[in-house]
Amino acid sequence: QVQLVESGGGLVQPGGSLRLSCAASGRMLSINTLGWYRQPPGKQRELVAAIIGSGSTNYGDSVKGRFTISRDTAKSMVYLQMNSLKPEDTAVYYCTANSVRGGTYWGRGTQVTVSS
Repeated sequence: QVQLVESGGGLVQPGGSLRLSCAASGRMLSINTLGWYRQPPGKQRELVAAIIGSGSTNYGDSVKGRFTISRDTAKSMVYLQMNSLKPEDTAVYYCTANSVRGGTYWGRGTQVTVSS
């Protein structure tokens, strides 16, 4: 089992920045990918960013150039730096961890609201 706990969400004005953090614990040796998904109001969940074991990263088209995913393996942490935030970035953001055995673990999510 893997447990994921997100933090760092909140209310920010358009153009502002936020940094989300995710603390991971449990059987981390079975995890090959860490990532962030989001679910805007009334919409389906979508990939925001992912980082795989080699350190390669992948981003959703709507956040490329504005968001950066990073990790601290020693601390079992994964981060999402979000810059130039837009109202359409408003969503619940979820931390995810993919197991080499298949299956995905999810955190409970943290709300990000971009509004003036």
